[in-house]
Order: sequence, then C-alpha cells, then structure tokens
Amino acid sequence: MNFNTAWSGALCGAALALGVLPTMINAQVAPTNAATPASTAAAAATSAKAGTWVVRDFRFHTGEVLPELRLNYITIGAPTGEPVLVLHGTTGSGIGMVNPAFAGELFGPGQPLDANRYFIILPDAIGTGKSSKPSDGLRAKFPMYNYDDMVDAQYRLVTEHLGVKHLRMVIGNSMGGMQTWIWAHKYPDMMDIAVPMASMPTEMSSRNWMMRRLIVDSIRNDPEWLNGNYTKQPRSLQFASVFYATATNGGNQALYRVAPTREKADQLLDQRLKGPFAGDANDHLYQWDSSRDYNPSPFIDRIKATLLAINSADDERNPPELGVMEREMKRVKNGRIFLIPGSPQTSGHGTTGRAVFWKKEVSDLLATAPKLGK
Repeated sequence: MNFNTAWSGALCGAALALGVLPTMINAQVAPTNAATPASTAAAAATSAKAGTWVVRDFRFHTGEVLPELRLNYITIGAPTGEPVLVLHGTTGSGIGMVNPAFAGELFGPGQPLDANRYFIILPDAIGTGKSSKPSDGLRAKFPMYNYDDMVDAQYRLVTEHLGVKHLRMVIGNSMGGMQTWIWAHKYPDMMDIAVPMASMPTEMSSRNWMMRRLIVDSIRNDPEWLNGNYTKQPRSLQFASVFYATATNGGNQALYRVAPTREKADQLLDQRLKGPFAGDANDHLYQWDSSRDYNPSPFIDRIKATLLAINSADDERNPPELGVMEREMKRVKNGRIFLIPGSPQTSGHGTTGRAVFWKKEVSDLLATAPKLGK
C-alpha cells in the first residue's frame, strides 16, 4: 500500500503540533545502499497494512452515543509477533508516527521494535486521521470526547477487533503519552511495559492548559467559525496553531540556532504562518479541548507494568523543575524517569518525537522487563 501522500501530510501536521523544526523531519534518503532512518521509515510505511473497524453504538463519557464510530489503524509486522501499541500526539495519526525520526530509528532490522519480531499497532485516535471526527459531517454536533473515550476505543480495537489479549508495551508521545498513563492505570493487566513520553501524570493545568484553551477560544470567538457551520476554514485556525506551537515547542537553544536575529525569526514565523496547513477548525477545537479533564494522578498507584517516563529537560509544557514527576513516580511501584538533557540538538516538547534520544533505554527495557501476561 502506498502511504507517501498520507505520510507527507501527517508529517506537516505533526511538525506544527510537536514544534519539530523543518530540518529535523525533512530527512532525505541518502544515495547509498546502507539503511538510513528515512529509508527504514519508508520501508515500514510500504509494508504497513491499513484497517478500519466500526464500533456500533459507542457510548462516550458524556452519555452521548454515536451509532457508528469508525476507528482507523495501521499495523506493521506479522500478527504472530509480540504486540506493541504506539499512540500519537494531538491532531496526529498512526501513519504520522512512521517517519524517519521515530519509525526510522525503531522499526528496522535489529532496531528496538524490529518489525520482524514485533506486531506494531498504530491507531488513529478518535477525532484524528481517518477515524470518526467532527469534519465527517456532524461538525459541532459531534459528541464531546475526552482522553478516556479515546483509550476505551483503543482498548476495544486492540482486544475485540485485533484479538490481542496482552501487549508487550504501550508507548505514546505527547497526547499519546498522556493516554499511556491512562492505559497503564485503567487496564493495568494489559501490558508489561508502559512508556509515556512528553507528559506528566497530573491534571491539565498551568501553561499547558491555558495555551490549549487559547486555541479553543480563538476558534470559537472567530466570527468566521459560525458555530461550527463554516464553509471555509476560519483564519484563526492556522494562526492559533502556529502561536501554540511556537509558545510551547521548539526548545530555546534550537529556536535560537535557526532564528538568532529578528530578521531570521520573522522569516521562520512567516514560513509557518504562510505555509500549507492541513486541518479542520472543528477537528482541532475538539482535539485540544479533549484534554480538559485529563488527570490520572488519583489512580497511578494501580499501575502494575514496568513504567519508563521519558521527558526532555527543555519541555515547555512539562517543565521538570516543578518536581511533579519525582513526586508522582514515588507512587508507581516499578517506575522510573529518563530525562533527556536540554541541548542545541533538542527541541523542547518535540524532543521525544526523535527516538535517537531514548531508543537505547527502551531497547534495554524490552530486554529486561518481566512478562506479566505469562
């Protein structure tokens, strides 16, 4: 199956959401027979199998029921391999994770999640990718979903549709990291290993929530939004998305490296504001608002899996100096933190989207973590 178009589009959206600088994701296949992250990711995308499952009468946390909830996903590797669930970030998609910086460092032969050994499951969360979302037709009448709804749908996809009874690992980044925390406490017997990245196991608050609310409010307050019944995308969507990505992503050192003068900063900002932007205002509004009641803290003592929380020291949304991770991790029986030091090579919240910074730690974990399902 050819994923080139979907892959390119997903990368553009993921770059803005994660704040990854263009030079960090636009890797090209080198003119050599040796495998590169780009060629490894391209091979994984080519071998991926796409699927769709329709859940009948899916009930959301609000009590609303959707007669048909479409869940899209891709898998890489044979179903006989050890199952691993990979969860994407806000406004992302499963195929968006199959990029050089992530899949290119993980899914190839001899790499930590070698597709010859593992059965890799990458779902599109509710409201993203090809899964059911407001832009399908319901617009602002689409049920207001949250992260618990997303995780419950993922669980049903994995167990009821794919027939997986136990996962070797659940790993997620950003929104996917927060959902990994939920998976670990809500379905504690379902996985051996949980790797939440670019996230914290506490309620949405501070800059992280305030910036999300600014995106939501800027869309809702835009006269062009028309209560969700617009015929062209409100202009506030791209501006708000770029504002959020710039304010909460990128890393101070990395941004300074590419924009060390006002002129270069203006050039970078103009590039982001005028560049192609694939997205729907209602879809984005729902996505950012879905984190509103995220708060796994009261439940994390239920976690049984070996848990490795990976964050970056320069993460703008999850600043380590707050001491929150150290406090909460004391309640996780088999948990520890891996903090990536900030450097000119890191990119703030977007750092964990690049597996080169943490793939050794995950490889070691896969080799040593006990199998709870046996």
